[in-house]
Amino acid sequence: MAEIRTFRAVRPATNMEKKIAALPYDVYNRKEATLVVKQNPDSFLAIDRAETSFDDSVDTYDERVYRRADELLQEKIKRGDYIVEDQAMYYIYALTMNGRTQHGFVACASIDDYDDQVIKKHENTRADKEQDRIRHVDACSMQTGPVFLAYRQVPELKEIMKQETSRDALYDFVSEDGIRHTVWQIADQSTQKKIHDAFEKMQAIYIADGHHRCASAVKVGKMRREKYPEYTGEEEFNFFLSVLFPEEELYIMDYNRVLKDLNGHSASDILSFLEKDFTVSLIGKEAYRPETKGKFGFYIDGKWYQLTSKTHCFSDDPVKNLDVSILQDRVLKPLFDISDPKTDKRIDFVGGIRGLKELERRCSEDCVAAFSMFPTNIKELFDVADAGLLMPPKSTWFEPKLRSGLFLHEIER
Repeated sequence: MAEIRTFRAVRPATNMEKKIAALPYDVYNRKEATLVVKQNPDSFLAIDRAETSFDDSVDTYDERVYRRADELLQEKIKRGDYIVEDQAMYYIYALTMNGRTQHGFVACASIDDYDDQVIKKHENTRADKEQDRIRHVDACSMQTGPVFLAYRQVPELKEIMKQETSRDALYDFVSEDGIRHTVWQIADQSTQKKIHDAFEKMQAIYIADGHHRCASAVKVGKMRREKYPEYTGEEEFNFFLSVLFPEEELYIMDYNRVLKDLNGHSASDILSFLEKDFTVSLIGKEAYRPETKGKFGFYIDGKWYQLTSKTHCFSDDPVKNLDVSILQDRVLKPLFDISDPKTDKRIDFVGGIRGLKELERRCSEDCVAAFSMFPTNIKELFDVADAGLLMPPKSTWFEPKLRSGLFLHEIER
């Protein structure tokens, strides 16, 4: 049973939403983030990446950076750039990209549901990345980036979504990358109860994206529980900011691979090796995008090949049956000696949003070969999470990306 509840949002004042809304903090390196904030000081990135307030002599993880994030946030609230809602609500957040729209409920989820695996993960987190967001949330007493959750669609929520999105929107703007962002408030208490009750019946909800934000929010909540041993469980630090989308509306793109060396092999040696597990077909100069599961594109020496997995490559194991696992187990590890793609410097990953031409570009600059992938689908993600297993690194690339700064959840002040 999932506890998905309303919250009193801290959100942009009217006509500030477009200026404030920012891509997630981890999309940028420090130099890129600094440039964005210089061009738009109102961007939430100024708070999410408060090192942009300092020169390079101040380390990204200096304590002063986290204090500055809180100072900036409070200054902007006092100035009226942000407002605090008078009552707890749900919201609907719709993102439209290339003519398709996905609608999510903005709400708060329970840290206990995360611990009890009602909210299920499909990838591990890194302690160093967690620590950064722990310090940020703790310093601001505010969750500033929502966790992207997915659920199996139910008729009740589908009907509510349809009704509520027919009303006037709170926000409606198009960001610089062409994504349309639309937000509706759900203040009616009877509708709120229907939403709450529908989620309460669910046995599982899934983290689609934002594992580090989720783990960090949970750990800050536990830190506050230690600080206040008489906590009741109703305090805001027991919950974390989320946007929950029905699985039928989600869009997962390919997450492609590029290699920086061939581990001493020639192109002809590689193609011969691949024939053990794949049917290899020459495509030529035209970039090849796999059209079904079990197929891969392989680019080397300016030519594209189609790799079609042979029957013995597939498995009943939900992790081993992923295309990313087939590539890892049948190619990357045995041929290129890449045992841990998360840490090996000879492999890099290119999100599908960049297109296949980006693979060719990389192979003309700092890489020598590339693999184009068929996207992991949401059922595969659910199957892995339901089995209590973890996906290999860089298995999914969700688009469009949720914006930070549109909804903030204050956990204590």
